[in-house]
Amino acid sequence: MKLIKTAAASVAVMMSSAIIAAPVAQAQNSEVVVINQQRVMAESTAGQDIAQKLEQIGTSIQNELTPEANALQQQGESLEARTANMSMDAIAADQALRTEVEAYAQRAQQFSLDRQFAAAELQATERAAWQRFYQALQPVLEQVITETGANVMLDTSQTVWSSEAVDVTGSVLMKMNAALPTVEVTRQRLSAEARQRLIQQQQQQQQQ
Repeated sequence: MKLIKTAAASVAVMMSSAIIAAPVAQAQNSEVVVINQQRVMAESTAGQDIAQKLEQIGTSIQNELTPEANALQQQGESLEARTANMSMDAIAADQALRTEVEAYAQRAQQFSLDRQFAAAELQATERAAWQRFYQALQPVLEQVITETGANVMLDTSQTVWSSEAVDVTGSVLMKMNAALPTVEVTRQRLSAEARQRLIQQQQQQQQQ
């Protein structure tokens, strides 16, 4: 079974190479070529590698937040049950209960900040990873432009219609896979200044 799968994969590679070669040859006389950037991101080995690693980092971040989220939920449900039939004045008159409610509110506020920090770190991680991807993509695009003799390369999202003969996405994918099979994806950490800005933004929102 393994040999069959390997053979099938080899045929697929040969077929894809043939399919790629034809549009490039046809596009050589065209001043404009098009590329499906979304396909390059989604189907390239580097793009898939980034997506997988970002998912792993996102899961890790979620696992870090889950214990506190569960603890807050349990504490909130307990407080809600204990104060369900109490007025605000009665809660305020019970010093121990008031102190617990205030501590819960502060804890919930801090958790909200922690979630914002985590989301910002994940976004920064994603930006850094795709920046590496596009840095490697640029020389690939320049190589394809040189090979085709094109003067302009457009993304398919910028075109109303284009012939398959001028679509060089397949060639870009093949070259990109060879140039960048994997991408280093490192979780980005927020600086103290970035954390302070988020805290100030939350305070401003609360005041509005």
